[in-house]
Amino acid sequence: MNEWLQGFQQLISASGMNLWLSLKLVAIFWIIHLANLILGMRLSVFGIIPRKRYGLPGVFFSPFLHGHFEHLFFNSIALFILFDLMLINGIKIFVIATVIIILVGDSLVWLFARRGIHIGASGLIMGYWTFLLVNAYYQHSVVAVILAALCLYYLAGLGLSLIPGDAGTSWEAHIFGALSGGLAVYGLQYIPKS
Repeated sequence: MNEWLQGFQQLISASGMNLWLSLKLVAIFWIIHLANLILGMRLSVFGIIPRKRYGLPGVFFSPFLHGHFEHLFFNSIALFILFDLMLINGIKIFVIATVIIILVGDSLVWLFARRGIHIGASGLIMGYWTFLLVNAYYQHSVVAVILAALCLYYLAGLGLSLIPGDAGTSWEAHIFGALSGGLAVYGLQYIPKS
């Protein structure tokens, strides 16, 4: 029982320290969206365009681009929560996991997704969500289990986005993002802790 109490205290302390950084990271998405609006949404061409050479830059840029205000607003809520939860693992793990999720997930979208321009942070969100769930299995720590439980309790609805639905939604990004989050956990097992 004492171990669980210490885990909650550690979680609350780390989460409080990460709130400002999480807010600043979400602000980057809003600044880019405002710039895109000012430019008449011309930045959206930097989304993922599957199997086209000129669509390859989207692998890096697509998570930062959103089609409209509602798209970004709802992604911002999940991003803020997940940034905070991911940062509890430390900045090094956060950065490495983010790079793996974006590069692997978006590369798979580029290779296998439907034609069109795929934009939005949904793949990154699904990657973080899956990372936190799978990490609880590998870490066996109280904090990792609490983080997974929080993801399931507050963000369980994200699992429904893995089911193909609306034609305008890149469900491929959701699936490949989730897959890349699991792969990031596995890959981090081979990176030195120091």
